Amino acid sequence: MRSQSSENPPKIIAPREHSFELPGLTRTPGAENFPWWRGATIYQIYPRSFQDSSGNGVGDLKGITRRLEYIASLNVDAIWLSPFYRSPMKDFGYDVADYCDVDPLFGTMEDFDNLLAKAHSLGLKVLVDQVYSHTSDQHEWFEESRASRDNSKADWYVWADPSADGTPPNNWQSMFGGPAWKWDPVRMQYYMHNFLVCQPQLNLHNPEVQEALLGVAKFWLDRGVDGFRMDALNFAMHDPKLRNNPPAALFDKNMVRPFDYQHQTYSQFHRDTPKFLEKLRTLTDQYDGIFTLAEVCADDGNVAIKRFIKGTARMNSAYGFDFLYSPELTPHLVAEVMSHWPDEPGMGWPSWAFENHDAPRAVSRWCAPEHRDAFARVKNALLIALRGTVIVYQGEELGLEQDDIPFHLLKDPEAINNWPRTLSRDGARTPIPWDETAHGGFSDALPWLPLGPENAARAVSLQEGDPASTLNYARAVFSLRKRYPALRLGAIENCQVEGDILVLDRVYEAQRVRCLFNLGPADIPFSDTSDDTVLIAGVGGLSDDRMPGYSARFWECNW
Repeated sequence: MRSQSSENPPKIIAPREHSFELPGLTRTPGAENFPWWRGATIYQIYPRSFQDSSGNGVGDLKGITRRLEYIASLNVDAIWLSPFYRSPMKDFGYDVADYCDVDPLFGTMEDFDNLLAKAHSLGLKVLVDQVYSHTSDQHEWFEESRASRDNSKADWYVWADPSADGTPPNNWQSMFGGPAWKWDPVRMQYYMHNFLVCQPQLNLHNPEVQEALLGVAKFWLDRGVDGFRMDALNFAMHDPKLRNNPPAALFDKNMVRPFDYQHQTYSQFHRDTPKFLEKLRTLTDQYDGIFTLAEVCADDGNVAIKRFIKGTARMNSAYGFDFLYSPELTPHLVAEVMSHWPDEPGMGWPSWAFENHDAPRAVSRWCAPEHRDAFARVKNALLIALRGTVIVYQGEELGLEQDDIPFHLLKDPEAINNWPRTLSRDGARTPIPWDETAHGGFSDALPWLPLGPENAARAVSLQEGDPASTLNYARAVFSLRKRYPALRLGAIENCQVEGDILVLDRVYEAQRVRCLFNLGPADIPFSDTSDDTVLIAGVGGLSDDRMPGYSARFWECNW
């Protein structure tokens, strides 16, 4: 394959041995007619761990605002903020005590408004998390609900009488361990909780609860946000008959949680959930350019996700879990996952993430320590080649790995409850290393979670000046997705797998971009001298006769 001609030389932003080449901006007619989120790159921020501005060891909204120029420099389209609402922080913000206020730990509503305004001035959209399946037990709704069986919010949560022998009303299990029911001596009933005991389940079958949550959404829409990431939507509604879940037909004997020994047939995925999502979509469609992204995790994977994003009346997209918890990344896995999302009418638009605040760092799951920097670069290149909207977790652009948090420093309630059999989520939530000063420039105080030396060595300041750094490669590949509508919007064609090699074409109208990846550590012989293609990018080294280990190439095809 031939490189860009000397008459229109590419911009070289790295040495030849780590080459990444970008020609001039390519445009395809019609690409601008799609909504901004279709094929966008979204950067997830976990506020506690991004930047501390107050000196208390916990990240906050002012800290995020301070770093927005950095985020914009990554060439992403939007940010997603994990919860910053008022909360007792038993599950670090996912136990909401007030949906329409900022927790003092993170700042004030004025701080949020300033963040929003600055993000918009930099061309960044802003998504906020919405947690509609449960609240904190300190939410005023729950405090009123548990006060009696006949008050105005008595039916706002899932309450049930005990079985005849006083045990919970059925066999449902909590994701964090133990029964999904907690006895309440005030109401003399059990209340349901899919997660921690302090996270009671909302009763979304109640129209008043639905209207209250739509009011929450309207509050943030009126404030100017550009969309929502919807937490744990598969848990939103339960079977009102409270039928027992059936046992899992097949299970691993080493499974840690009782939750995993059941099919959650009745405790989640009620058929009325999409009806509520249609109400939410009716609301969001009253505003311009709103994007709704669903978190949906289930045994039947893609089938469940597609129910939530079917047609044009529900969620805009949902991200799959195919990669988030996979123990390895192989060409076969990528090809199989992409085959479930062909470019067909009514298929829906997927989203993809390799990492997030709940999943272990991908470089630690998928690669040996000695190859992690090279792997981090090719992994980011692969992410932008997938059909769908893509989500980058903070620090992924730096190649951060999973930090090892000893038990006495754990904060994650799930890991504490299931120690030592559950890998702590804390290892993916440690602070961003900004520079070489104390605590990585994250805070002047001891951070709420420790920053490991391996990640401290990947600080932003140490990577900024190196054109071959993981950070600068990330900037380049994210820019590539913006430059080529085929990568952002196109179908996948000619997907081929051979050993560690993955080949796929992204095609949009007259533009075709061929993507080639070596996802293994060994160099592989390779030769293609076609005159009908132009090399537009290379990650991990370029050679005329081989594909180095953990490398990628992108060509624009002239046919």
